[in-house]
Amino acid sequence: MNKFTLNDQTMHYQDIGEGPVLVFGHSYLWDSTMWAPQVEVLSQSYRCIVPDFWGHGGSSSAPETTRSLKDYANDVLCLLDHLEIDDVSLIGLSSGAMWATELVINAPARVRSLVLMDTFVGLEPEVVHTQYFAHLAEIEAQSALPMATVEFFDERQFATLEKEHPVRVHFREQLLAAGKEQALALAKAGRMVFGRRDMFEDAEMFALPTLIMVGAQDKMRPVLESQLMHDGITGSEFVLIPNAGHISNLEQADVVTEKLSVFLAKHHAQ
Repeated sequence: MNKFTLNDQTMHYQDIGEGPVLVFGHSYLWDSTMWAPQVEVLSQSYRCIVPDFWGHGGSSSAPETTRSLKDYANDVLCLLDHLEIDDVSLIGLSSGAMWATELVINAPARVRSLVLMDTFVGLEPEVVHTQYFAHLAEIEAQSALPMATVEFFDERQFATLEKEHPVRVHFREQLLAAGKEQALALAKAGRMVFGRRDMFEDAEMFALPTLIMVGAQDKMRPVLESQLMHDGITGSEFVLIPNAGHISNLEQADVVTEKLSVFLAKHHAQ
């Protein structure tokens, strides 16, 4: 794992493979290892940069100056400047796709193509916004992730994996083991994600190749949201992933990797 220091905080990131650069964004409450099945294959043809979002994995809590996903997109641009990388394709799932969208808005000339998975770049609908912020307030009150909050998110991650599947067990154990500092860092990150601004009109102006994918049984980000983005982003491609929930890249790893490989090959001269 590599380290990058920004505003006195440390960002951890993976840097694997050689070739055209892919930057991956993981989902809220996960970390860069979420992308392992895809990186294993794609790193044979591409250079894969996979940061841990602030408060996740090995990364520190967000710097004082990072208060929104727009700010975080600028942090990733600082990392790319540090690595002297000017041209990337972005692959984001859930919150990872939200900040990837901010990065495209901020630096369109640096992004070759964009993959939005199990996400929504409009405002968080009011009912679920209230629900998420209640859980974040509870994390802050307890300086830990309460069992009820862990269960709430666990139940919304997958469609076909049983509760005792090792991936789900690991997900819950990691969250329950979070210490005070990390718990508060995760709550801070959650406020950025679920309190994000509406990027929909900006995304409608995108002129780059865009692939939108969503698990057919996604409980966190319903299929309708992806269909709305597909309708709004001219020329975008839409893929419905069968037998998959929110973390579709793990639940249907081979299918997702194949779809990514085909899409990326069209937009990169190997």
